[in-house]
Amino acid sequence: MVVNGKNRIQVVVPVYKAQQATAQCLTLLLKHNKNDEVVIIDDGSDDAAISSMLSDFVSQSPHWQLFVNPENVGFVKTANRGLKLSFGHSLLLNTDTLVSAGWLQRFKECLRHVPDLATATPWSNNAEICSWPDTLQNNPIPTDIDALAGALNQSHQPVYPELPTAVGFCMLITAQAKQKIGYFNEAVFGHGYGEENDYSLRATASGLRNVLVDNAYVAHVGNQSFVELGLQPNQKTMQRLLAIHPEYSELIDDFIKKDPLGTLRQSITDKIGRF
Repeated sequence: MVVNGKNRIQVVVPVYKAQQATAQCLTLLLKHNKNDEVVIIDDGSDDAAISSMLSDFVSQSPHWQLFVNPENVGFVKTANRGLKLSFGHSLLLNTDTLVSAGWLQRFKECLRHVPDLATATPWSNNAEICSWPDTLQNNPIPTDIDALAGALNQSHQPVYPELPTAVGFCMLITAQAKQKIGYFNEAVFGHGYGEENDYSLRATASGLRNVLVDNAYVAHVGNQSFVELGLQPNQKTMQRLLAIHPEYSELIDDFIKKDPLGTLRQSITDKIGRF
């Protein structure tokens, strides 16, 4: 177990098959975060090619580690294993993401500026309420992600607006959140979907905050992470969530109706364009 500094973040990447998407994700992560702590956990992929690939990536940085589950236990248990590897802050990163230059530094700045922080999520092309430039849309992945990230950071002063829930594709979970409310609910959410919403609502109930890191950008290909299990959000997912948090639907519907991020999205678009 690693004890992190005050604003140090350990990136946790759960992996299950999806070799091509994982390779793309880790290539950019190595490019931008070779000197940061990165933990890769292979959830029993049982694939020699993937094992070899992951070992090769980890061998290129003394700060990266690889763990392997002896059998497939699902995303939630794998994520929890990663969260428990550090007493400090953790950032869960799906393998169907593409990180940008300076992305992790933006999260570290958020940690310094936002008190009582539980979770933080960046802008993305495909991140539900955190989608930009159009909300709730799968926007095209920018041709030059680094150029977009640079323009966003240089032209926009972050305000870290409140979110009703984090979006799990790229999700910071702070040390104080882990200490105060623990980890994902494995018993209820099984292999995945809904666990980040449950966690975010538990955080809010405990007096902590979920925010948008509105000067950070991470692209999200979508539906590639843990895809071989055929996992998709469905009615059963929502029923499990509403059984614990009956207020969730109304909370999200109200957020979407009021669209408190609308002015912010437009301001950013006016400054840097739509990319």
